[in-house]
Amino acid sequence: MIRRGALLLALASGLAGCASTVEQAACPAGQERLRTAQLFLGGKAAGRPLQAAELGRFVDQEITTRFPDGVTVLDGGAQWRGPENALIREAQKVVLIVLPADGAPRRMDAVRAAYKTRFKQDSVVTVTQAACVAH
Repeated sequence: MIRRGALLLALASGLAGCASTVEQAACPAGQERLRTAQLFLGGKAAGRPLQAAELGRFVDQEITTRFPDGVTVLDGGAQWRGPENALIREAQKVVLIVLPADGAPRRMDAVRAAYKTRFKQDSVVTVTQAACVAH
């Protein structure tokens, strides 16, 4: 999982902002055209800080079962304008996934819905992009 994690981190860093170029260009020899996904998970559960064990169970039960080839979970932070234009900041987790060839849209939707329901979140932002991937 660590090897795949390094690959995912490199993909997310190196390909951010150039997805349209990858979609048009052929992948180098030994790599295949796939998509990567980033899920931005809020760091609170029903208004309180999310515990590491809770997130671990969610990853095991909801994400790993749908994407058994591996995922990477990173610490992050989020901010946005809330009610009355107040700046809100909170801890966040970012999940990186190399998607299977079919893109797995139903599995991604199921993960998002499960997170929103379990942790009382208004949204789970998901970003997907084209990538050339070597296994």
